[in-house]
Amino acid sequence: MIPLLPLLLAAAQAAAPAPDTRPKVAMVTSLGTIRIALEQDKAPVSTKNFLDYVRSGHYDGTIFHRVIPGFMAQGGGFDPQMKQKAVRAPIKNESDNGLSNRRGTLAMARLPEPDSATAQFFINVADNRKLDGGAQPGYAVFGEVIEGMDVVDRIVAVPTGTRGDHQDVPQTPVVIKSARVVSAGVARPANQS
Repeated sequence: MIPLLPLLLAAAQAAAPAPDTRPKVAMVTSLGTIRIALEQDKAPVSTKNFLDYVRSGHYDGTIFHRVIPGFMAQGGGFDPQMKQKAVRAPIKNESDNGLSNRRGTLAMARLPEPDSATAQFFINVADNRKLDGGAQPGYAVFGEVIEGMDVVDRIVAVPTGTRGDHQDVPQTPVVIKSARVVSAGVARPANQS
């Protein structure tokens, strides 16, 4: 006879969801807080880059400077006076990581050159799979909003206009007051899935 208790315990453990060990960031904005989980296993370069900017305080006092309803909210590069912040060297594009630009995901903003992303990111407010790439490199997804998508929706609802050479700028600045790591996650070997 097979002991039943060990089998029941093993089944219960197997059925329990694995804990979310992804690094997490709390981004406090002038319209509320957005909590983000980062995909360090699938986007290690983009995740490290974003966390380095968070830990340095780079995002504190920046704004969401380009918002387009039904598309995305972009931030991380300008202060409320539309002065661009200094950045570090660009990173490698990781758009081939299997993550898709769907509603609620974060991706690296970049110039037309694939490996040109620095500090700016955007939050998709719709499924934007056309940004995933394919034959051409796309926009690298590296995280997702786990709380506060209602805040993101409020951000893209702010009326926009043109400021200098920039279009789709919220007329009332949406300020990132702070961005802080709230859970460092668990480092895993690169070959582990």
